[in-house]
Amino acid sequence: MSWRKEQRRAERGYHHGNLKEALLQAALGLIAEKGAAGFTFADAARMAGVSPAAPYRHFRDRDELLSSIAQRGFEQFEQRLTAAWDDGRPDTVTAFERVGKAYLAFAREEPAFYSAMFESGLPADANPALMAAGERAFGVIRAAAERLAALTPPGTPRPPAMMMALHIWSMSHGVASLFSRGDGARRKLPMSPDELLEAEVLIYLRGLGFPIDRRPTAKGAEPPPVPPEASSTSGSSPGGTSGGPWGKLK
Repeated sequence: MSWRKEQRRAERGYHHGNLKEALLQAALGLIAEKGAAGFTFADAARMAGVSPAAPYRHFRDRDELLSSIAQRGFEQFEQRLTAAWDDGRPDTVTAFERVGKAYLAFAREEPAFYSAMFESGLPADANPALMAAGERAFGVIRAAAERLAALTPPGTPRPPAMMMALHIWSMSHGVASLFSRGDGARRKLPMSPDELLEAEVLIYLRGLGFPIDRRPTAKGAEPPPVPPEASSTSGSSPGGTSGGPWGKLK
C-alpha cells in the first residue's frame, strides 16, 4: 500500500467522524488475536487503515486507547451482571446463580474486552472513568453478597459482605480466565465452566453455614434489600483497601 493511498484512507475515516471508533475496533481485533500486550499504537493505526499519526487525534498513546477499551468492556459487563441479578428476583440464590453464569458468558463471548479489562497491566487509578466503570460492575457482585449475607441463619456468625464479594469474584474470575475464555487461553475441563463455578460457590456457602438448599417460596420470606447507605459501609475493609482491577473498594 502506498503512503498516499494510506493517507487518503485516513483522511476519509476522519472526515466521516468514525476514526475513534475505527481505532477502538481495530485494537479489539488485535487484542483478540495477540492479547492486550501484543500490539503497538502503530499496529492499531495500520489495522484501522490510517496513518501512524492519525490516532493521536483521539488518544494520547496506546495506554489511553487500551483504557478506553477496558472502560467500554466494564460498562457492558455491568449491564450483563445487572440484568442477570435482576434485583435478586425471584430469590437471592437463583439470581446469584444467574450472575455467575453471566460472568462466565461475558468472558466467553467477549474475550478481547475481558483481556483489556483484566490483563492490560494498566494502573487501576490511571483513568478515573475506567476506575468508576470497574467499581459499578463490582457493585453488582457486592449487592448480591449483601443480600446473601442477610440470609445468614440465626446463631451463625454473619460474614462481612465485602469479604464474600471478593471471595466470590475471585472464584468467578478464576473459572472465567482458565475455562470460559473464547480464545486460546481456555483450558479443557471435564465439566462445563458453569457447573464448576456453581459447585465452588455452593461449597463456599455451605462452609459459611448458609441454607442454600432451602430457597424461600413464600412472598416476604427473604430479608428486604439492603439500603444503599448500608451497602456502602457494610463489610468494608479498614481504610478502603485496593481491589486490584476493580479499583478502590470503599
